[in-house]
Amino acid sequence: MTGFATLDDLAFPPFEPGTVWLVGAGPGAPGLLSLLGYHALQQADVIVYDELVADTLLAMAPATTERVYAGKRGGKPSEKQADITLRLIEWATAGRKVLRLKGGDPMMFGRGAEEAMALAAHGIPFRIVPGITTGVGGLAYAGIPVTYRDTNHAVIFLTGHDETGSIPASVDWAAIATAAPVIVMYMAAKHLVSIAEKLIAAGRSRDDSLAVVCHATLPDQYTIDATLGTAGEIVGAIQTPAIVVLGPVGALREHLAWRVGALAENPLG
Repeated sequence: MTGFATLDDLAFPPFEPGTVWLVGAGPGAPGLLSLLGYHALQQADVIVYDELVADTLLAMAPATTERVYAGKRGGKPSEKQADITLRLIEWATAGRKVLRLKGGDPMMFGRGAEEAMALAAHGIPFRIVPGITTGVGGLAYAGIPVTYRDTNHAVIFLTGHDETGSIPASVDWAAIATAAPVIVMYMAAKHLVSIAEKLIAAGRSRDDSLAVVCHATLPDQYTIDATLGTAGEIVGAIQTPAIVVLGPVGALREHLAWRVGALAENPLG
């Protein structure tokens, strides 16, 4: 027995009835799901999935598994987080094996921690299965490392909006602008110009390299290059989901962009 068939004999942890697994699906390409995530897909009674979870990934689950959409996208009608959490609790209380499948990593600017806190408060057992976050994996697919020895020893991960859809009011822009050479921004496309203005006002150079990776890890992935000062000139070309990186690592894409030609065509990644 060789290849994937050998996985059948591995001692995967049991997915017990009445439990919830919070699983990160990765940046988008189905092939980036972890082995534990794939195991959960095979065992779950119900899958509660987000907007950015690929249909190809959902198709890997048995046909009899219930699939429930719970996606949220800015500016579009979305289910309330409280209702999603309540359903997770109700299904688990009823003895079902509940898979909460979230794009990227459930603990990186998602609501995974909030859902886990609610499950803990109701005494419901849960497991957290990390996923490849877009701010690392998505950039890697564009040939952009988040750290490089010659450019930066620190990186900041920043969310571009809060639960209201506005720029987070609690961000200390003066501190953020100078704390690390590289800033990776999630969900920042809508407010990119305003964020750029705040960073420049806080002391960041207008000439700093800015790269935006759209549809990261998917066959239609593309990257837009700009500077912090020219952010306003590229917003019309940005398609979400998009991940933004500010700093010198963006220039490394000239040498490290590996996903070209046939390598970009495989739907699994």
